Amino acid sequence: MRPAPPRDSAHTPLLLALVVPLQGPAGVFGPSCESAARLAMEELNAAGGVLGREVRLVTVDGGAPPARVAAEIEALVAPGAVDGVVGWHTSAVRQALLPGIAGRVPYVYTAQYEGGERTPGVFLTGETDAAQLLPAMRLLAESAGVRRWCTVGNDYVWPRVTARAARGYARDCGGRVRDQVFVPLGTEEFGPVLRRIERCEADAVLMLLVGADAARFNRAFAAHGLHQRCLRLSTHMDENILLATGAEATDGLWATAGFFETLATPESLDFGARYAARFGVHAPVVGSLGESCFEGVRLLAALAERARSLDVRAMCAVRDPVSYEGPRGVVRLDGNHLAQRLYLARADAFDFHIVAQL
Repeated sequence: MRPAPPRDSAHTPLLLALVVPLQGPAGVFGPSCESAARLAMEELNAAGGVLGREVRLVTVDGGAPPARVAAEIEALVAPGAVDGVVGWHTSAVRQALLPGIAGRVPYVYTAQYEGGERTPGVFLTGETDAAQLLPAMRLLAESAGVRRWCTVGNDYVWPRVTARAARGYARDCGGRVRDQVFVPLGTEEFGPVLRRIERCEADAVLMLLVGADAARFNRAFAAHGLHQRCLRLSTHMDENILLATGAEATDGLWATAGFFETLATPESLDFGARYAARFGVHAPVVGSLGESCFEGVRLLAALAERARSLDVRAMCAVRDPVSYEGPRGVVRLDGNHLAQRLYLARADAFDFHIVAQL
């Protein structure tokens, strides 16, 4: 019997573990993550694959408890069953994955996050606080006179680290954070949080809530009447969450990201047309969170082609600029982070109206 070809053979598919949320608060945009990643895979394969190999995705539920996700990925990475890991998931999941991934396979993390990740072999496509949140807070301070902030976030790594940074950002903008509240993932009752927002007389709420939690908070916020006198700013808001929120609860809601479905650039419009042609007009809405997985697959492919290898050391040793053109325009790798244009947008029912480039 002929022996199986080695994992890096041109005759062997290149397998990527796609870690995206299929349950929990972030499950609301999990389907768009899967669809966007699949489109990237299919387009790469139509162009000859990566290093001459057909790309395939193995979906892993990143919405499960972090330890469970880490164990499932370890079971794939340890025997060499996958060649890389890519996807949107929380920072808590990222930190749980790192011990089993670092240095063994390339890992492309696509979520907007708190910043600071420098582990060799980890590459990041998502927006970071310093590039995204500070300029957005400054624009709201200048245009809407926001001075008093209240931070409301889920209780894990990203919201807590970002909340600390936001205190300094608020001071830089001539204001201050008057209160901060953290709630567990999956919180359904926001009454006590709303009363704290009222007591601190906030002009704006910095929302660091994930998926369905953000939608429930938005509905409670509007039902309480706070939308009439207090703005909301989110760095983790996409069109799927707007749909879950409902048009009547989006008044005064702002978001900042590197991609919106309504972004009217040639690259984003072309991406939207290809996505609709592939999945149909009733496909999951692909906002910044889902689209980030398209970026993740494309970045891993660009790194592999430039290094001529999927070896982590070879990728880290690449000195020539790594860049490609995608839905966010021409993007390039700066260190291990993707440099990209960022935008501030105002919610308009179920869409975002882009107001400024940051």
